[in-house]
Amino acid sequence: MAQRLPCPTCRRPIEWSEQFPERPFCSERCRLIDLGAWLSEQHAIPGEPSEGSGETPPDSTQPREQ
Repeated sequence: MAQRLPCPTCRRPIEWSEQFPERPFCSERCRLIDLGAWLSEQHAIPGEPSEGSGETPPDSTQPREQ
């Protein structure tokens, strides 16, 4: 018997089987909603940016160069 898990997006129960090819999501729609949340940074892995990654936010107190 396949394991039943909730879809991470809509919480609909799904079976971990070939019946749900988008697993752990119940549908492509839920998979794309989750992807959009990661791309818009609504989801993020906590931690400090690594040195030299270029992820430091711009200093808003300095005028922008044009």
